[in-house]
Amino acid sequence: MNEARRSAAALEVRGLDVYYGHSHALQGVDLTLESGVFSVVGRNGMGKTTLCKAIMGLVAVSGGSIRLRGEDITRRPSAQIARLGVGYVPQGRRLWRSLSVDEHLRLAGGLRSGAWTVERIYDTFPRLAERKDHGGGQLSGGEQQMLAISRALLTNPQLLVMDEPTEGLAPVIVAQVEEMLLRLGEDGDMSVLVIEQNIGVATAVSRNVAIMVNGRINRIIDSARLAADRELQQRLLGVGLHAELEPDLDIPASGPEAKPVPAPRRDGPVRIYISNPTLPTRWSQPVPIARIEAAARTLSTQVARLDDTARRKREPVAAQTAGPPVVLVVGTLDTKGLELRFIRDIIAETGLRTRLVDVSTSGKHSSCDVSAQEIALNHGRGGSAVFGPDRGAAVKAMADAFASWLRRQGNVAGVISAGGSGAASLVAPGMRALPIGVPKLIVSSVASGDVGPYVGPADITMMYSVTDVQGLNSISRSVLANGANALAGMVKARLDTRAARPAGGLPSVGITMFGVTTPAVQKIAADLREDFECLVFHATGVGGRSMEKLVESGQLAGVIDLTTTEVCDLLLGGVFPATDDRLGAIIRTRVPYIGSVGALDMVNFGAPDTIPERYRGRKFHVHNPQVTLMRTTVEENERIGRWIGERLNQMDGPVRFFLPEGGVSALDARGQPFWDPDADAALFRALERTVRQTGHRQLIRTPKNINDPDFAAAIVSAFRTLFGRPGARRRLAR
Repeated sequence: MNEARRSAAALEVRGLDVYYGHSHALQGVDLTLESGVFSVVGRNGMGKTTLCKAIMGLVAVSGGSIRLRGEDITRRPSAQIARLGVGYVPQGRRLWRSLSVDEHLRLAGGLRSGAWTVERIYDTFPRLAERKDHGGGQLSGGEQQMLAISRALLTNPQLLVMDEPTEGLAPVIVAQVEEMLLRLGEDGDMSVLVIEQNIGVATAVSRNVAIMVNGRINRIIDSARLAADRELQQRLLGVGLHAELEPDLDIPASGPEAKPVPAPRRDGPVRIYISNPTLPTRWSQPVPIARIEAAARTLSTQVARLDDTARRKREPVAAQTAGPPVVLVVGTLDTKGLELRFIRDIIAETGLRTRLVDVSTSGKHSSCDVSAQEIALNHGRGGSAVFGPDRGAAVKAMADAFASWLRRQGNVAGVISAGGSGAASLVAPGMRALPIGVPKLIVSSVASGDVGPYVGPADITMMYSVTDVQGLNSISRSVLANGANALAGMVKARLDTRAARPAGGLPSVGITMFGVTTPAVQKIAADLREDFECLVFHATGVGGRSMEKLVESGQLAGVIDLTTTEVCDLLLGGVFPATDDRLGAIIRTRVPYIGSVGALDMVNFGAPDTIPERYRGRKFHVHNPQVTLMRTTVEENERIGRWIGERLNQMDGPVRFFLPEGGVSALDARGQPFWDPDADAALFRALERTVRQTGHRQLIRTPKNINDPDFAAAIVSAFRTLFGRPGARRRLAR
């Protein structure tokens, strides 16, 4: 039961009706919040606050249902709803004037135990710590809102409902609230429903935005499109005009054939620079220009917002270009400054622009282009999380901060680093976040061992340093020079290739394959090769991760995930496991997705003597001396089906998932070693029971084996239908 609740949507509202006397305030509201942050916007009097009160049990519900993680909370008392895990930040804050800040927090802190404590609140909102003995009526508007949000967070809710959290706040406080909402969404500890009139905030913190009109959810729209299109805002919400809304207006989907976004107007985005991003003291040093740039805000529709934080998850990284290309030379300048400057000088001599980036955690200041203190500002908890006494925690925090900083840089032509295991751990996560194709090179003493943890699914090149990266000598000079010149060559070749690339090209599609699904993949690729560039990924754990990295980078126009066998190894302990984020890129990007159950009949192990003791006595097939396959059981297939089904439910893009009744692999055909119709049937039933089928999300049964030519033909036909005409949705492979 608990597992089922965790897998259900954070909030599910169905057919909700609320009356005030004879006035029908909410009229059949349908709304689903799976996870993360979701925004609802609308003009005054549209029913937004009534929706919040209905969820919290503060107004009587006349019809419909409200479910929290699958549990019906409709018409329950407000106190019980709060204890079940719903936090509420009401419009107008509703603080007690006679209670101090600390008393507010201590009062709220005992409702539910969890990660949010009074101490964490003071760490997150230092201003509240400074005002802890002041009464609620003595606080400024921004401080009151901080306190109202903190009071709700201290209940450690599963769902946080925020009604107009930025109303009446100064732009700088709005930016802080927006940043906090983004951080909550990224942490994943709770889901957040944000009710806003401020379109700038609403579109920045969530991927989709619901438009509320006259007590109904009029439509749900992509927030990036809504934020960019002023005409659409005026038509839907009356922003800047008092035009009548047309509820049934058919708005075409965004894409290459959609109406172009109007040219920027005078009231468009404006950069705001703060000469002192942190309050100066008598010991303060002059603030570097780069740090001022990093702390700048963008004013959009009269709201200060963190630049590019929300958009980076929705836009291909490769599309975020800004300024001439630059090569980053990254490392710990407090210990490797001589070596890194040696690399920087060689690359600069080739005519490429360079930036020297410090990611050391000692807190010492070094001469560079981007300081460690500036990088640390990109961590969710700032420099205090990076420059601490625990070196392991500091390295992890700096790695996160560097990855966050690197994602915001739109003109990176290449990255190089040099050092030991610590330096490699610092820079590798950021490198992995860059698109495939951007040159990435690490010169390190750990490059002769297992480099999988550093490289992951990315195209990182690792070069063994031979001697330790500790000073310059005849060996280190030669190796570091080779690395610098290698990166410079890769960068120049890539820039030349991009400049010479023709304007057209086939869109790329990713296909997953295993040995036991090879015939199907070969047939699919052959049928699609005239219109698509087919990229085949071997489903060995890292193969699926590599494909999804390309999806995340915007380099794949669609996916044919024929072979999902990595899920078996993830759940059952095989040697080719996926990560928990398998299918996550599909969920986030909403690319057209064709999937199937290829090779879910098997778990992969090494040589027979490496099989775990708990699996002794099971049905095995020796693929070769180093690979032993184990047949999955009815119970295991039910578990696998639920796992995949829950992720299919989170996909907003077009989905077709095929179930081959004639067997899921070459070994699962009639007369073959893994033929087991009962196990396959259990897998199919679990998927059908779990997946919420809609017009765009469908399960399709076929009586064929997965390698049958007719099955491959059905896959190709479905993909062409979902993708549409290649010329209309063409994306260049980068």
